[in-house]
Amino acid sequence: MTTIKLAVLDMAGTTVADDGLVLRAFDAAGAAAGLSASGPEADAARQYVLDTMGQSKIVVFRALFGDEDRAQAANRAFETEYDRLVDEGGATAIPGAAEAITALRDAGVRVALTTGFSRTTQDKLLSALGWQTLADLTLSPAEAGRGRPYPDLILTALMRLDVDDVRDVAVLGDTANDITSGRRAGASIVAGALTGAHDERQLRAADPTHVVPSVREFTELVLSR
Repeated sequence: MTTIKLAVLDMAGTTVADDGLVLRAFDAAGAAAGLSASGPEADAARQYVLDTMGQSKIVVFRALFGDEDRAQAANRAFETEYDRLVDEGGATAIPGAAEAITALRDAGVRVALTTGFSRTTQDKLLSALGWQTLADLTLSPAEAGRGRPYPDLILTALMRLDVDDVRDVAVLGDTANDITSGRRAGASIVAGALTGAHDERQLRAADPTHVVPSVREFTELVLSR
């Protein structure tokens, strides 16, 4: 059995409680891009945001609005609103997340925290939680090439943290895109967490190796190998 040397963990919905922040920020993004606040188009856009949770936000906005200027306006508004919600205390840790990450590192497993947000927004979250030094590495899509569902974030973490084999990697996320990313990267453990955007049916449809209640059980799984 492979010993896990690197755990790549998503943030919002996996280690950080979302509590609807992404959808609230999306409403501001939609308004900035000229999207109606209600009606079939707005409903379809919100559903697309839910379905693509975990992906890079600018990529989502490009797909939604089909125009770079509108996508950039939406992305700026999203980040501004999300940052405001975080500043108001909207970001909280998934219960036991910090302790689970610390337990992994204490056992010699390197930890990377990844996101579909920009580096600016990721840093805002890390600062709000006091997590600036909690993990070995933090990565945003712009630093890896492409966001999820591509494997770039995971493979970038592997290279930066000097891990030799993709089979020594475990991945945890709360969306189908996280799982697809982990599968494409070749990780030995690709787990879905039931604390975020996608339910068990959606997670299992993406073919995870495991579905766990939270990051705490994921840590137990990794350390039991």
